[in-house]
Amino acid sequence: MTHRRIFIGDVHGHYDGLMVLLDAVAPGADDHVYFVGDLIDRGPQSADVVEFVRQSGYGCVLGNHEQLLLDSFPNGRHNKAALEAWLYSGGRATMASYGKAGIPMAHLEWMRRLPLYLDLGDIWLVHAGVEPNLPLEKQTPEQFCWIREEFHRSTKPYFPDKLIITGHTITFTLPGVAAGELAQGQGWLDIDTGVYHPISGWLTGVDITEQKVYQVNVFQYSIRTLPLDEAIRQIQPERVLMK
Repeated sequence: MTHRRIFIGDVHGHYDGLMVLLDAVAPGADDHVYFVGDLIDRGPQSADVVEFVRQSGYGCVLGNHEQLLLDSFPNGRHNKAALEAWLYSGGRATMASYGKAGIPMAHLEWMRRLPLYLDLGDIWLVHAGVEPNLPLEKQTPEQFCWIREEFHRSTKPYFPDKLIITGHTITFTLPGVAAGELAQGQGWLDIDTGVYHPISGWLTGVDITEQKVYQVNVFQYSIRTLPLDEAIRQIQPERVLMK
């Protein structure tokens, strides 16, 4: 039997919801699980999420929220300006989850080693996306972790033979997408369904192998499973607004 490949959207500190989701997905020992980054911030249990993913050996790419945290503690010491920006962006909940002991160096070092992207053959995993008009070798970490509209407005796939899976942009902020739906454009699939947002609450796992979507709502702890093609809303690039 072929191993399953499972992709988990932005968790944002919702450890309990993640455990419910993984119970529903039930990955086996031979299955491959990947996270799109943004394990931390805004939700109440970031420390538990980081420790779980770190110990699990599952794949994970760097998200912009991990980058904000790392910028706040260069060389283990805090940078005041970066720290203030991170705390404003949801870092206070993360700091609270670690308690008085603070963020252990082992967690910081693990985050520093997270790759910007993972090339899985027919799947290319990155947190935010790519600049559609630049070759891969000229892309910057900021583009991989932060890009939005330029990527979503692309009218042709970046790779001819790879699907880009991302998080970062909550899907219902894209035109025509309802809370909980996945968004698909030209050569990309966005699986960040806004777990922390009061409009949504959905945490998503996508089993690409079996073409199934698993979701848990962290506000109601309801679970649903549906075929991938029924969970996707196609995006019209020209309707994505540029800032």
